[in-house]
Parts: sequence; structure tokens; C-alpha cells
Amino acid sequence: MVNPNVQTCPVCGVKIEEGDKVIFSAGPPGTRARLWARVCNYAQKPDCINQDHTAIGSVHENDYYKPLP
Repeated sequence: MVNPNVQTCPVCGVKIEEGDKVIFSAGPPGTRARLWARVCNYAQKPDCINQDHTAIGSVHENDYYKPLP
């Protein structure tokens, strides 16, 4: 049975539950803002489901990957 509250991105395969809970392949769940900062911003594919800036919300500095020391 397909859950209508879960979207799967055809570009990266990530699942977005309940509109904003992003299930990454590794690590804890995140937000659409974190997904955009780490993946969608760089992939820039037309089929990406995370391009609506009103749904993404504010992207904060800690949403990006931290540089290696």
C-alpha cells in the first residue's frame, strides 16, 4: 500500500514524510532545508521534488556540511 504522506524523490531517492521530515540513507532524519543545503542545491535536476522554496523554509548554517578540519 502506498502512503500518500510520503514522497520519494526520483533524483536522489530520499523520502520526505509528513511534508518536512526527510529520511536520509544514513544518519538521523532532517528537514527539507537540510536536504536542499546538502543535495538539491548542487544536483539542480528538474525532477527534484525539493525545489519549492516556500516548502524548504529557511536554510541555516548548520544545515550545510561542516568543512573538514
